[in-house]
Amino acid sequence: MAPLSSFLKMVLQKTQKINRLRSLGIVTAGATALLAGLTAYNNQDHLFGTFVMPAIRLLPAEASHNLAVLACKYRLYPASEQMDDLNLHSTFFGRLISNPIGIAAGFDKNAEAVIGLKDLGFGFIEVGSVTPLPQPGNPKPRVFRLSEDRAIINRYGFNSDGHQLVAERLREFRQREDFNAVVGVNLGRNRDSLTPISDYVQGVLELGPVADYLVVNVSSPNTKGLRDMQCKKELTTLLEAVTRARTELKTNPKVPILLKISPDLALDDLKDIVAVINTKQCRVDGLIVSNTTVARENISASKLANETGGLSGEPLRQRSTELIAQMYALTKGRVPIIGVGGVASGHDAFEKIEAGASFVQIYTALVYEGPDLVDRIKEDLSQQLNERGFKNVRDAVGSNHLQYLP
Repeated sequence: MAPLSSFLKMVLQKTQKINRLRSLGIVTAGATALLAGLTAYNNQDHLFGTFVMPAIRLLPAEASHNLAVLACKYRLYPASEQMDDLNLHSTFFGRLISNPIGIAAGFDKNAEAVIGLKDLGFGFIEVGSVTPLPQPGNPKPRVFRLSEDRAIINRYGFNSDGHQLVAERLREFRQREDFNAVVGVNLGRNRDSLTPISDYVQGVLELGPVADYLVVNVSSPNTKGLRDMQCKKELTTLLEAVTRARTELKTNPKVPILLKISPDLALDDLKDIVAVINTKQCRVDGLIVSNTTVARENISASKLANETGGLSGEPLRQRSTELIAQMYALTKGRVPIIGVGGVASGHDAFEKIEAGASFVQIYTALVYEGPDLVDRIKEDLSQQLNERGFKNVRDAVGSNHLQYLP
């Protein structure tokens, strides 16, 4: 019970930081229900969904996020026992993976929960965004559930423990005999940095040796000026510096570098990005499509819709799929794409694969569906592939991308 005791101690530390009085009552009720759920979990796995997930959803959005990370950190979620079907097996930038479903950056920001996330059945895991120096991010509250839209608005602003601590955690994981997860690191810049390009270069040098891939994130809407780095001139300078830094690595000098782009780009912006990454000195190994959006389309009249920040979840699903199809067409299918945005089922994942994604990430849907969603998506995706006559997920990539072009 030692891990459970440590977990509950962490719960109390987190909840003490939540606004007083009104929130305190909610937190107390949530923590009490959570304790009951964890007790039930230790005795009977099927009671997990009955107690733990409803308890977590009683809490304010950020508190519930923190508790979910801690539950993964201490491996309190039931581990998946599902064997992935052979038609889901794939190669991920040189690594064999049993399925193409990953957890997107933003959940495990500081590489605390990697082992627990692997337990849930993810094919690959992305941590971060990680900044060079530790920083608290934007003021709270900064996360909002739009339950009726199956969506979230966040303006975290790269709250991060910093390069050094995250690198130490990843080194410790990799020293474990049972560690076999594919883990990428999403790189960000410090909010007040006067040399943002240097922040990404430092990320390559410090985290490249302990990462299976790196992501250059210049598409979050929650750090002032960050998205400007997607412009052709700025992006060229950045990617030249980043790819040059990779050649300086003595350990893992071929670590794949991916670029994560915004869903709010116009077609001309996309063409500029493709022109940049087609040059030898700026060539990246893959794209992540896409980050959260500042648009407020396809959502209800909830007052929370007016909160600033990036919107994720169901309202982003169609736009991100269209963007995948556009980038697949513009790159002629030569650049692997990780599709993310509104995936909540195997059907959603299949749409993104048909549009041109080789791999798919989820995050927001976990908030509403719980951790067993991972197994459900994989089972459904495998069935979708079989029904359409694809022997392997690789065969379906881009197979119907023209249908999704806007």
